[in-house]
Amino acid sequence: MIEEISNAEILLPEIQREYVWKPTQVAKLMDSIYRGYPFGSLLFWETDDVPETRDMSVSGPEPTPSKPPLFLLDGQQRLTSLHRVFTDHPDAQVVFHVENQKFQNQSAATRRDPKWVKVADVLDPKASMLRLTQRLLDAGSTLEDHEIEDRLGRIKQLRNRHFVMEVLKGFPYEEVAEIFVRVNSGGRRLGTLDLAMATLSTRWKGVLTKLQDESQHWLGHGYGHIDVNFLSRALAGVVLGRGLSVWSHSKLRQTGDTELERGWEVVKRGLRRLIPLLERELKLTRSDPLPSMIVLIPLVVLLGERSEDTVDEETSKGIIYWLLLATIRTRYSGSTDTRLSQDIRSARQPDPVRALLEGLSVENSRAEVTERALRGRTKESPYFFLSLLVARARDARDWWYGTDILPDTEDAPKLEHHHVHPPSTLDDPRFDKAMVNDLANLVFISAQASKKINGRTPAEYFPTLHEDELRQHLVPVDVALRSPDGYPRFLDARRHLLAEAMNALLDRFRPAFLDEVPVENADPSAGLALDLALYGSLRDGGRIVFTASGDGIAWVGWANMAELDSAIESARIAGIDSDVTIAGESVPVEMLEDSLQITIGPFLVTGTPEEWRTVFDRELETSQPLSSLPPVESKRWDSEPVRFPVTSTD
Repeated sequence: MIEEISNAEILLPEIQREYVWKPTQVAKLMDSIYRGYPFGSLLFWETDDVPETRDMSVSGPEPTPSKPPLFLLDGQQRLTSLHRVFTDHPDAQVVFHVENQKFQNQSAATRRDPKWVKVADVLDPKASMLRLTQRLLDAGSTLEDHEIEDRLGRIKQLRNRHFVMEVLKGFPYEEVAEIFVRVNSGGRRLGTLDLAMATLSTRWKGVLTKLQDESQHWLGHGYGHIDVNFLSRALAGVVLGRGLSVWSHSKLRQTGDTELERGWEVVKRGLRRLIPLLERELKLTRSDPLPSMIVLIPLVVLLGERSEDTVDEETSKGIIYWLLLATIRTRYSGSTDTRLSQDIRSARQPDPVRALLEGLSVENSRAEVTERALRGRTKESPYFFLSLLVARARDARDWWYGTDILPDTEDAPKLEHHHVHPPSTLDDPRFDKAMVNDLANLVFISAQASKKINGRTPAEYFPTLHEDELRQHLVPVDVALRSPDGYPRFLDARRHLLAEAMNALLDRFRPAFLDEVPVENADPSAGLALDLALYGSLRDGGRIVFTASGDGIAWVGWANMAELDSAIESARIAGIDSDVTIAGESVPVEMLEDSLQITIGPFLVTGTPEEWRTVFDRELETSQPLSSLPPVESKRWDSEPVRFPVTSTD
């Protein structure tokens, strides 16, 4: 099989997903095969009607096929991983410790320890077991030479391991795609996006190439997140007129080529009108700061289906206004595709901007950002994105070096941010981690600028900056706010400046029909807070404490960190719903469309699995010893929970 992959005699049909296994998973696979654990069967398709294919994530010399290929339907991750190990792929440097019989990916530590041997070296047909055994004995192995030879020999014998192969013959591509969907849905969760991509590739030969070419175009313009996944979701949205669902792939199967071609032209035209608009009006020269790419899809529909080549100023501004409000309100943090369906319908109305704003329930009010809404927000909050936009609007530059805070080159480093008051200067019981990492203490400066600060207070380093450099970043210049004692007042002052600037940004794009209506808070969760604090770790029975507060809300509860982490990973990787115990009650951890939601006391906390993972990683980085856990009196919360985005947690 390894040779057949190298010779392009085993190929991947276009319906396959990308290779996604991490090095740790590859090492576990080798360990399982070494121990004789079940490997699972492999499913192939044999056909004379050669389909479009995609590259396997392997390397090697130019293939020289000597027989017709088989197309791999199930087993891509396993076979690709094996090929990488056998061929010494740089991303699969699996090593074996001969004494404890452990496999892991190569690291600096294993390179220093000669008792670790690279699996690829053992699998090499020319490898001498005698020399490898002697090398390990010379390294101080306490095993007898015959034991070393036996263990290395078991790795060597992996070349002769037999696997069960099932080969489909006589099936057309459409049926094979359906088989692929059914088979893969039973393993790693096949989401609605995977279903749509598989169906599109059967309906429209060469669609993957079209999506990849378009993705490359936008990568060259700094918008690398306009990838194949985004484009396939956008195409399905245009063609179906709604977000994705299990229903979608059967509907896509009935779509004709003409309709798909027309939909694809709409997507391309919409992007070519929308991205320059974002660059011109918001100075958003890259896609990575956007909290959600889905927010662009209704606007792609709106702009791509317009017959006029130009977009009037009122519509252009209304589009930006809706994008900003949809971001503040985390429009797609829950029921993603249901809301996307609503917004695509709105984008096709005679007055699309008004219809889109009706979907946000702000058609009869002016949205405003309050200082209260910014209190306790962190870099995971959508206000982090707005703070970048207002800094860009003021032509903020990197302190001391004067470079652009958001360079637009394809290979530019990711957006950087650092603390105005460094954490080391706020090592005081008065300032908890939420205060230290408050959005109001973050500015968009480079790592080089942060090193120049080098743990100094603003009182020490502000004098080396011009006041205009501070004002561009909405940083107050009052000397009394530069010491740790003045830090709480610094946060208040900067929140005031940020809120003022964010409202000015909203006012710049607000449609005229909203001028004469009442003002309301732009963020429905303003004044509400959910603080997370981790004590201990995943290994020692760590507990995560939740503290909810707000108008009429005061609640504390805790959960076992390992149990909650496991439930989130099960939902993220396999789409499996489960339950966890929070404040003594069993609550469901549920996947609803692409959103994971958990009821935590007064809040129904929602977000994508990736957003939950980011928040939990944040807590792991700032965990406190288990011995520091304070007494927690958990109380049952009986009222209806309020929806709360996980990105707004502290």
